[in-house]
Amino acid sequence: MIHLLDTNILIHILRGSAEHREMLVRLVGADHILASCSITITEVYAGMQAREADKTGVLVNSLQFLPTSAKVAENAGLLKYHWAGKGCNLSMADVTIAAVAMEYRCMIVTENIKDFPMPELSIYRQ
Repeated sequence: MIHLLDTNILIHILRGSAEHREMLVRLVGADHILASCSITITEVYAGMQAREADKTGVLVNSLQFLPTSAKVAENAGLLKYHWAGKGCNLSMADVTIAAVAMEYRCMIVTENIKDFPMPELSIYRQ
């Protein structure tokens, strides 16, 4: 199974979290694929500290990249529209990550479960 890593997970890894590193080692050891998408890469580089530049490149390049297509963009917009109608104002980044996960049938690895209220999503829980 493909596990799409949310930005918060990547940041924890870059900042040296042993707990998050162990989680990813367990996933890889169980033959799961770890992935990123354009939004997570953009957010990671936007918040990167100068001393993390090399580690960031190594981490990002170690992940399978899931491209964002016109269909993914459309579905992200529809998710934002749908959930706004329910009074839930989700960020463009989060609905795009959700749409990527739906398109590629991924499980999202995140600590921000509230950002992904879509019942059709699979969320990894440690």
